Amino acid sequence: RNLSEKERPIVLPGEFVDEKKGRKLGDNVYEEDGKVFSKVIGIPKLTENEISVIALAGKYLPKVGDRVIGVILDVEVSGWFVDINSPYIAFLPLGEAVEEFVDTSRVDISKYYDVNEIIFCRISKVAKNKTVQVTMHDLHAKKLVGGVLVKITPSKVPRVIGKGGSMINLIKKKTGCELLVGQNGVIWVKGKNKAKAIEAILLIEKESHIIGLTEKVERMLSEGNEKK
Repeated sequence: RNLSEKERPIVLPGEFVDEKKGRKLGDNVYEEDGKVFSKVIGIPKLTENEISVIALAGKYLPKVGDRVIGVILDVEVSGWFVDINSPYIAFLPLGEAVEEFVDTSRVDISKYYDVNEIIFCRISKVAKNKTVQVTMHDLHAKKLVGGVLVKITPSKVPRVIGKGGSMINLIKKKTGCELLVGQNGVIWVKGKNKAKAIEAILLIEKESHIIGLTEKVERMLSEGNEKK
């Protein structure tokens, strides 16, 4: 583990990383005329043999059984395309969303879910070619009305939830907000004090590796309450 990585500059997509100088290209980089550029937001990792960039913003890779927060992208005759904060778009078939029989020749299914509406759903299938299917046939699945969405790196989700839900419950208790966390790194926040809840979530994402994070978050959330 290279500690000096902390001090390294962050590069943006398309930003120059280093001269190639005969080295191998690693992850998240491309070459033009002997110069190496980044494909992602990340930290350059340079060795004698290889140039790569460690991606900071991870995209979600769907797993069957995960509960995710999605946004309806498009309404088709037989279902909906859903943005699940992933390189892959998910499909919600009509039969996985509605209990009753629907005559699609007569009914506009956007009355159930329309473009830009937010859903909490479960990943039911991931095919070899990475087509992803989601379902609303799940105890926790529902449409989310109002509120705002915050996106974090999916790998940081367990920290936001905390052991046995400790961290998320702390934020709920201190802000009075409703919160729902998707395994895909999308978090739904609703309530008057949502700015404070979002601040806490982003603090956890940024400092997920520090010891005493819970105390730090608790302090930050309490500060705002004392000022009232």
